[in-house]
Amino acid sequence: MVMTKIAPTTTLGDFGKLTPKMRRYREDILNAKPYVDPERAVLTTEAYQKYQDQQVDILRARVLEHILHNMTIFIEKDTLLVGNQAQHNRWAPVFPEYSMNWVIDELDTFEKRSGDVFYITDDAKEQLRQIAPFWQHNTLEDRGYAAFPEKSKLFYDLGLIGADGNITSGDGHIAVNYETVIKYGLVSYEQRIKEQMEQLDLTDIDQQKKLYFYQAGLIVIKSVRDFAARYALLAEQEAKKTTSSERHAELLEIARIMHKIPYQPADTFYEAIQSVWLIHLVLQIESNGHSVSYGRLDQYLEPFYEKDLANGQITAGQATELLTNLCMKTLTINKVRSWAHTEFSAGSPLYQNITIGGQTKDGKDAVNSMSYLILNAIVQAHLPQPNLTVRYHRGLSDHFMRQCVEVIKEGLGMPAFNNDEIIIPSFISRGIKKEDAYNYSAIGCVETAVPGKWGYRCTGMSFINFPRTLLIVMNGGKDPESGKQLLPNYGHFTEMTSYAELFTAWDKSLREITRQSVIIENTCDLALEQNYPDILCSVLTEDCIGRGKTIKEGGTIYDFISGLQVGIANLADSLAAIKKLVFEEKKISPAELWQALTDNFQGEGQEELRQMLLNEAPKYGNDNDEVDQLIVAAYQPYIDEIAKYKNTRYGRGPIGGTRYAGTSSISANVGQGHSTLATPDGRYARTPLSEGCSPAHSMDRDGPTAVFKSVAKLNTQAITGGVLLNQKMSPQLLRSADNCEKLVLLLRTFFNRLHGYHVQYNVVDKKTLVDAQQHPDKHRDLIVRVAGYSAFFVGLSKETQDDIIERTEQSI
Repeated sequence: MVMTKIAPTTTLGDFGKLTPKMRRYREDILNAKPYVDPERAVLTTEAYQKYQDQQVDILRARVLEHILHNMTIFIEKDTLLVGNQAQHNRWAPVFPEYSMNWVIDELDTFEKRSGDVFYITDDAKEQLRQIAPFWQHNTLEDRGYAAFPEKSKLFYDLGLIGADGNITSGDGHIAVNYETVIKYGLVSYEQRIKEQMEQLDLTDIDQQKKLYFYQAGLIVIKSVRDFAARYALLAEQEAKKTTSSERHAELLEIARIMHKIPYQPADTFYEAIQSVWLIHLVLQIESNGHSVSYGRLDQYLEPFYEKDLANGQITAGQATELLTNLCMKTLTINKVRSWAHTEFSAGSPLYQNITIGGQTKDGKDAVNSMSYLILNAIVQAHLPQPNLTVRYHRGLSDHFMRQCVEVIKEGLGMPAFNNDEIIIPSFISRGIKKEDAYNYSAIGCVETAVPGKWGYRCTGMSFINFPRTLLIVMNGGKDPESGKQLLPNYGHFTEMTSYAELFTAWDKSLREITRQSVIIENTCDLALEQNYPDILCSVLTEDCIGRGKTIKEGGTIYDFISGLQVGIANLADSLAAIKKLVFEEKKISPAELWQALTDNFQGEGQEELRQMLLNEAPKYGNDNDEVDQLIVAAYQPYIDEIAKYKNTRYGRGPIGGTRYAGTSSISANVGQGHSTLATPDGRYARTPLSEGCSPAHSMDRDGPTAVFKSVAKLNTQAITGGVLLNQKMSPQLLRSADNCEKLVLLLRTFFNRLHGYHVQYNVVDKKTLVDAQQHPDKHRDLIVRVAGYSAFFVGLSKETQDDIIERTEQSI
């Protein structure tokens, strides 16, 4: 490693430069073309065929063992951290146990996609076609879909309730206990498992079931140890071949470390960060669930860094280089999704989140030297992954806030901010211990959980399309496109005489859709629990070992989940237009509005009507109580109803076992817009819905403070699954030091006085985005914030690009 000295806490904006090694490594990663990789699929099929008579926990452990023992491994010439997910960087493995139907159906269209393009060789296609027969009626998708009750299946088939990712992927949306791994090693988990096994009474069938989990846990721990040893041996072999004395020493150090971690505790910063990376990697080889996050990286790496720094074993520059290497390694992980799922996750995101800042368990400011080094590394890597979240609290220093703004100016869409002042009290009110609530981290996008103690999907369950639901309610419970009767008929909109009548129908209907979403979610969870346990992930999450249960069986300390509600601003603006223009001022009759929606505003005189909807009704995002309170009231039936229903782990061990709301809709606003006809806010059919809890495009006309005030009126204390707010600014705006200071003050006002939950910034101008559309080769590493994550702009579909271009550009 290069002995470059960096003082990250002294000069704002002085982030240093990539070392030559990391510059070359970054270039190699950017040049890597994303291919579909069949290797894991082939190895998985072999393992299932060999071990299909085993208990499911042991079967899944043997699958991971077979993959780790036989998959291709390599060490790139410029990396200091080792571990690869596929045969080449940025290649995406196929996980056949979750779904194969779409893989086979789309083999010849991966390269023809409008965005998120993947390449695939003829040989890879042939390998996948050869194993496909084994997986017929034998995948999560097959089992999950077959288990949907008929009525609920109708909501799923029509796309009103989206859950495609829940039956074509593993869970993810979790951060394991990395701190314990690096401090005590996997050997500590192994010892605890053996102690638990000795106490089992196998005449008790429940304890016999625990035996299988424990046996599986020992298998995966040994498999990870062996996997690390493969890299140690490879590093030794590579060291013999190199003619560079510097690289020879680096490879021997890599070999030494890999012989040790993650089985043994880490003693140095280098060992700790390599241990974290290898565990993070294997979790995503075990399962293709995304949003596997690092947790509070600055908190658990800081002691190792400070110790090495004091002993003269490392410099700030060396630590930054390793952190930058970690960021680049994070981007090497890739995931190929079905096109239907891709529309909900545009940009091939993995949502791998690093959290920094916040407070210690006793309420003190937790920002440390590692927090600054991570900011530095994120800027140097200049990549869309990993996500970076800063936990805001009142005691966060102006110095650190200004440094965060300097990172925002780099145009990475990072860091996002989550607010301790709202999240911690919300957690405590739900029964989470105070010391754990103070230790929360971001998971994936904006959702939050306690790392190492929380189950899957603190958000990320099913998606409910609010604007489309409104259209169904207005149509007497019948889907206007398919003609299917989905909900009870509470009267057709053309026959309604008051807003109260419509709202009553909305309230009752939304509660029924909420109930159906619970049925769908429970079905997905049941299929996953019965057939696809993640053994390593469970071992590393408390207290699965103590309970002898996997995460899905109720092994974790906490288990709260949330779905995602899409199109909040469209619903708000639609209700406001109906209330004012139809029922109060009577400028538009119910029949006229319904006909205009049916005609997509293409009939005679309907464009004038659409302009009235756009311009003569109040719009959410402008601190207008008239419309803001409408969406607060319209959202509340969902919040109240979802709280009634327990998840499948309720009463089986974890604290919680309940559900709450969440607005982190990722890029589902584009995909669900495709299935939504014209809406009463003046939106055309098939166009994107509003994103997260952000206002509709160009409807927030009174500046960022007004947006903050509108968003803050939502019941954020109850929307624990995340209140996602995207804002967009011109780079020119933040070139002024005064404007940077204003942004810091604006953020403090939003979080301290208004109790906002979250905000993140796109700092890019429209001109640059349009040019990138026209000349993608000139902008290959242009990064934008899509939703709760960032992505390379040129890799997105044109429709998603247009959605980002049209977002309101705020001033300060």
